[in-house]
Amino acid sequence: MYLETDARITADGVVLAFHDSHLRRLTGRAGAVSDLTWRDLADARVGGEPIPRMEEVLAAWPHVRVNIDPKQDAAVAPLAEVIRRAGATARVCLASFSGRRLAQSRRLLGPDLCTSLGPLGIVRLRVASLGMPVGPVPAACTQVPLSSGRIPIVDERFVATAHDRGMQVHVWTCDDRAEMHRLLELGVDGLMTDRPTLLKDVLTARGQWA
Repeated sequence: MYLETDARITADGVVLAFHDSHLRRLTGRAGAVSDLTWRDLADARVGGEPIPRMEEVLAAWPHVRVNIDPKQDAAVAPLAEVIRRAGATARVCLASFSGRRLAQSRRLLGPDLCTSLGPLGIVRLRVASLGMPVGPVPAACTQVPLSSGRIPIVDERFVATAHDRGMQVHVWTCDDRAEMHRLLELGVDGLMTDRPTLLKDVLTARGQWA
């Protein structure tokens, strides 16, 4: 099991576990994260709790695996340094909508770092699943939505092609019980959900909860 979070960086270089670029939706405060210092954000609250620094997340559960999406180019190098200091490279997987960020992360943290496919890699894997030659598509996993607009991504062929190439398939964001069962029947390896207790119930019912 992985915890999933996102990385944002403050104006003074502190890496936060935070999704949005602005504070308004989650904290009710104004301002962009990248324009504010850590001191500025110290009293911001999400559900009554302070915004955590990424180093705090990695230190709080030293044996838990964490999936992280660096949301800004500027966050990549500081995030890599946080991961390195925490000795967490082997238990972190990085995912991003930017193939450039993933490539930079691999350069900074080396071959032991797990990353998912970037957008171009996902397209190539989908094309390969339709029987067209695309050559190597190297990554430890692919993390995808069910579809892109009206174009389906995750089906039996996509999962089989990824597995044939040694990749796991992780699907986001699945919060429906029936959909969870359907995807697990297809053989997907991971589900990202906002309802972890529901996913636990589904996995328990299927005899797959470890």
